[in-house]
Amino acid sequence: MHHPLAAEYVRSPAPAAGTAVFLHGLGGWTHNWAHLIDLLRTSAHCLALDLPGFGRSAPPPDGDVTVERQAAAVAGHLDRHLDRHVDRRLGRHPDRNGHRRVHLVGNSLGGLIALRLAAQRPDLVATLTLISPVLPTFPPAPALRVALLGLPGAPRLHARLLATQSPDRQLDDLYRLIYANPALVGTEQRSVEARERRRRAELPYAQDMLAEGVRSVVRASLRRGEASAWHLARRVTAPTLLVYGRDDALVPFRTAPRAYAAFRDARLLTLPGVGHVAMQERPAPVATAIRALITEASPRGTVTAPGSGAPGACSGSTRG
Repeated sequence: MHHPLAAEYVRSPAPAAGTAVFLHGLGGWTHNWAHLIDLLRTSAHCLALDLPGFGRSAPPPDGDVTVERQAAAVAGHLDRHLDRHVDRRLGRHPDRNGHRRVHLVGNSLGGLIALRLAAQRPDLVATLTLISPVLPTFPPAPALRVALLGLPGAPRLHARLLATQSPDRQLDDLYRLIYANPALVGTEQRSVEARERRRRAELPYAQDMLAEGVRSVVRASLRRGEASAWHLARRVTAPTLLVYGRDDALVPFRTAPRAYAAFRDARLLTLPGVGHVAMQERPAPVATAIRALITEASPRGTVTAPGSGAPGACSGSTRG
């Protein structure tokens, strides 16, 4: 039985454009991509998905939200819902399932899910963009504190703690964790996210899903050999863009060079003064880099340096 994922779809004014698919991080939702989609919609149809158990997507019946299950849910959604009536004259390139390959973008946990999907379903992924992906490494102190949510009994304790805090206090704590500069959060964004936190707080499964999401990251980090995320990275054939904030409190910047070396066809964008959610903190250079990647992967595209368009604000590297 299929459980549909909640989605936000923004059609590009260019009918022949490819489709970019966005996967949020732990505890996130489709709105995390709003700023980036506003900038990319002229270059791609944009589809943001709520992962099972998060945002407005229902949890799986068995409560299992491992990385493998999340990746399978995303693949199933794309296989069922992407356009199967493809016009080759418009530059759309169907795979064996009949739909075009997508430009897959993931942040944090969503990046880990996107990596697995790109490694296991190359027929589905045209390009891959990973923004602060949680690849296995020794985590910094803030990430270790988040990992404590996966301990037995932690969801109930966390729910009690949240009940003593106002939504504004909760948002302040969140922004301090994921933003290098929380002052970048606008009033409208804060209002939207406060409403969503209040809605989520009423869901009986919300804290359990958060804890299961944490456990899925921990389990993925402990895998070795062919099951390791680093091994999966070496299997990815799609052109890959890696985006790292230099001031990320959750994913250490020191993993960027190793990630860059792990992928066959990698580009690296590093952003000073940026934390864990570059697509929200600095959407313009991220959009420029993704747009260049999409253009480069197009049969009629030309190679463009993904770091261009934001002089002095970021550094970019490419390796073919």
